[in-house]
Amino acid sequence: MKTKQIIPQKSSDKVSKFLDKNALHKRDFAEMIGVTLSYVYNLIDETVPFSTRSTTLERIATVMDIAPEEFDEYKIPQEPILIDEAVEIIKEYMKDNKLSTVSFLKSFPRKKRLDVVDMLRGALPVPIDYKELQLIGKTLGMPQDEIYTIWENRMKQVLTSAGMNIYSNTELVDSMFGCAKKYCLK
Repeated sequence: MKTKQIIPQKSSDKVSKFLDKNALHKRDFAEMIGVTLSYVYNLIDETVPFSTRSTTLERIATVMDIAPEEFDEYKIPQEPILIDEAVEIIKEYMKDNKLSTVSFLKSFPRKKRLDVVDMLRGALPVPIDYKELQLIGKTLGMPQDEIYTIWENRMKQVLTSAGMNIYSNTELVDSMFGCAKKYCLK
């Protein structure tokens, strides 16, 4: 049984050869991986270091139908960290209440604690379940209207990420949240 010898190749050469072999224009490639055309030119010409950003490398590898590990620059990523304004507000309330993370976590059912930890470390956004968010808010002594505002903003994120243009559907969105606000703040 013969084993195929792996010949080290610069990442920029891999991309260049792939584009040539597949007659793929650099502009099309740039759109597929979510970067600018000039960035692709710079990568191939080596005027910028080859990306070490895992998302970019994973996109490149996906388009090239190879494993991202085939790029020397690829490092297996840790979970992405979300910087969520709502989480920052929650952390501020914890600080204001002189509440340690452990104390805060103990106020939740055991099954929910990991989610709260992930939320605090930026791996998960605040929950969309109003009752869960309300439990967090009550634990911190947050006013009901602030809890509601956090929930509404989170729901708008969900609607937007699901493909809804909340700005062109302003009347519908306002009507939905107007009803939700009456219900939640009664």
